[in-house]
Amino acid sequence: MTADSFLNIMVTMPPVLLSRSIDTILGIGTGFFAYYLHETHPRTAPRPEDRLLELVKWKYAKYQTMKQDLTE
Repeated sequence: MTADSFLNIMVTMPPVLLSRSIDTILGIGTGFFAYYLHETHPRTAPRPEDRLLELVKWKYAKYQTMKQDLTE
């Protein structure tokens, strides 16, 4: 085996599992499902004030007040 053929083997992309789009959708869906389980499982669930939805509400309210201050 020559060095060139070895490099060609190392550089080739691995085979795609299903298709590029389905792999992406499957990966994102798995991530959302894992996060949902993390948020709702009794042993790993954060306190209600530490959940993602509360953080988004807080950030949005902070953004709105900053926007109000800039327009005044």
